[in-house]
Order: sequence, then structure tokens, then C-alpha cells
Amino acid sequence: MQAAYIEQTGQPDVIKVGDLPQPTLRPTELLVKVTAVAVNHVDTFVRSGSFKTAMSLPFVIGRDAVGTVTAVGEQVTGFNVGDRIWTNSMGYDGRPGVTSEYAAIPAERAFLAPAGIDDLPLVAAVHSAATAAILLTDVSPVEPGQVVLIEGAAGHVGTKLVQIAQAKGAKVLATSNPRDFDRLKQLGAQQVLDYHADFASAITTPVQTIVDTSGKVDLKTNLSLLGLGGTVALITAPVTNQFTFDVREFYTQQQRIVGFVISHASLDQLQRAGQLLNQLFAQGLLLDDDLQVMPFTQAQRAHEIVEANQSKARLVLVLGEA
Repeated sequence: MQAAYIEQTGQPDVIKVGDLPQPTLRPTELLVKVTAVAVNHVDTFVRSGSFKTAMSLPFVIGRDAVGTVTAVGEQVTGFNVGDRIWTNSMGYDGRPGVTSEYAAIPAERAFLAPAGIDDLPLVAAVHSAATAAILLTDVSPVEPGQVVLIEGAAGHVGTKLVQIAQAKGAKVLATSNPRDFDRLKQLGAQQVLDYHADFASAITTPVQTIVDTSGKVDLKTNLSLLGLGGTVALITAPVTNQFTFDVREFYTQQQRIVGFVISHASLDQLQRAGQLLNQLFAQGLLLDDDLQVMPFTQAQRAHEIVEANQSKARLVLVLGEA
């Protein structure tokens, strides 16, 4: 079968496209004919070696895929040949990637794709949407009526956070460039603030959860916006890699600072997130990304684009011509 793979970690030019053996199906796996694969920043970290993770060489790249089941392992229940499925946790921690004509995917890491949802927006959404779902369900659980602040809300993860928080019944505040205000209001934000301005002064209600997607907001500012027992969740770091804050106020208010990367999510967290995402996908939610579609034979160029932040669109590789 044709696949995009590496034989060593390094720059994007280590990516090769060529023939590899079709994977052997284990009893607990699905053999999937892959349709499309998303390219995320974390894929470039794995390829470069900056994210240390177990891999067997040659290593097929990519973690998020959508495709059709062509064979079912003898111990698998709940899936049938012909089912359309998606996955978002391959390509690291010893699991081979999915940028290949066929992939063997553990059934516990596969989700049935909702009917009527196109493959490309679906696979483009699953990484950022699962990150948002786990953040607001497990890392800092959101309850109806709570106030949630999403900073940098117009990005891929930000828009998913807005929609999931709104679906959970929260009052959603968001910061962004003013050009994105109307879009974020349509997605469910009730108050949208210019992140270039002193947005903190416009927030008068204590916030329960703040998710900083940018690393550009001073931690002390965010802690001052939290109510008793509130949480600041970080999914990135400032360029300086440093923050300062008032420790006494922090502990007397019983506040929390938590970091999260989806690569360390547990299987239970991923499965709960997948169930929630399918409910929201079926409602037409979370599928809002602009797409840049390329053939998988251009995987090297795709990694170059993502690594250099040359496109704001979500990049998707198709198995065939784009």
C-alpha cells in the first residue's frame, strides 16, 4: 500500500511516500481504508523528534483519520464492514500513524461517523474539538450557568471551546480580533471582547473557567478575573515561558492553574470526548474550520506549511487527488 512515513526523525524532508506492507489485522482492531487525514502541529513535533514518543520505524505519520471499515477483528463488536469511522489518537505512544491507504485501528479508538457529515470537515475538527471537550468535561468541568472565558477564541481550538461551553449551558465570554466578533456570537459567545484592548476591565462577573489558547495574557490578569475555586487552563505557554502571580491571593481563593495536552489524555477521556463530539457533529456543530486540502503525496509540503504557520486553514490530506 502507499503511505507517508519516516525512517528517522528530523526536518520535513525526512518524510517519504512509497510502498509499505498493508497492516496485519489483530483481533481487537478494524482495518480501515483511509479517506482523509488531518495535519496538526503535534504531528510535526512527532516527526521532528521534539515530542518524544515510542515509534517503530518505518513510522507512518498522522494521528487523525476518517475512512471506511474493510475488515473487523474477531473480538470486535459494534462495528461492521462498510461503517464509516474516525479516529484521533493514532500516530504516537507506540501506535502507527494513519497517512496510508489502509490503517489498522484499535476498535476502542474508533468512532462511528455521524450520517450526513462530510469526511473533510469531520477529520479537520476532531483534534481541536476533542481537546476542547476534554478541557471542559474533565480538566475543568463546566456546569450550566457558570461563566467561561475563552481567550483567543477565533482559532481552531477556540471556536470549539465556545461551542462546547455554550452546549453545556455556560455563559461564554470570548476575546478575539474585532473582525471575528460576529462569527463568535453566531457560535454562542454572549460577550466578545477585543484582545488588543484592556478586555479584563470589561468583565464584571467572576469567571469559573478561563482557557488561554494564546499564551499572550498575563497569568496575574487571569487569576484576578476568577471567582472562588476558579481554574485557568493552559494549552500553550508565553514566548518567555514565564509567568508571575500573587501566591497568597491564589491559594486563599482556592484557585487552580492546570495544563493540558491531548497526547496525555487517557483512553476514557478520549472515549467520552468522542461520544460528545458525535452528538454535536450530528447537530452540525464544531465543523466550522476553513480547509486547505492536499493529496497525501504532498505530506512533506503539508508539514512545512503547518510548521511555519503559513496557513490559518486546517490542512487535510486526502488519499487520492485533492
